[in-house]
Amino acid sequence: MRTLPLLVLALLALAPPAQAQTPPDSENGRYTFSQVPDGMVRLDTRTGAVSLCARKEAGWACNTVPDERLALENEIARLQRENGALKKDMLARGLPLPGGVASAPSPQQRELNLKVPLPSDAEIDRVMSALEKMWRRLQEMVQKAPGSDKI
Repeated sequence: MRTLPLLVLALLALAPPAQAQTPPDSENGRYTFSQVPDGMVRLDTRTGAVSLCARKEAGWACNTVPDERLALENEIARLQRENGALKKDMLARGLPLPGGVASAPSPQQRELNLKVPLPSDAEIDRVMSALEKMWRRLQEMVQKAPGSDKI
């Protein structure tokens, strides 16, 4: 009887401790390089950044290649700011916006759009009357049904 707990304790003592796993090293390291006519293209496999490396007088120098997506997003944001400023300027001068262009809703309009219209008391009374009428008819049908006295 004593051997089972001792055996369990011995196995626990001999078991290796749990340790955090180290991230696997990639086969080629953090960066991958590709030959291009102007030098080498370096890809950072962790961040995805691409750099163009070229031999300079003092050695090799790497310059980050601009990200097209980031440049496009910046241009879109700039155009949206400029468009908003032009709309405000036109409205301030009392000029109508071109067809198909809506101005930004005012805070009051945004607040009005969030309100849910509730039914009036008359509408609620009509619905309640209809439901009561249907309920009475259902009760009458059950009472008039053959064999309802057995229930």
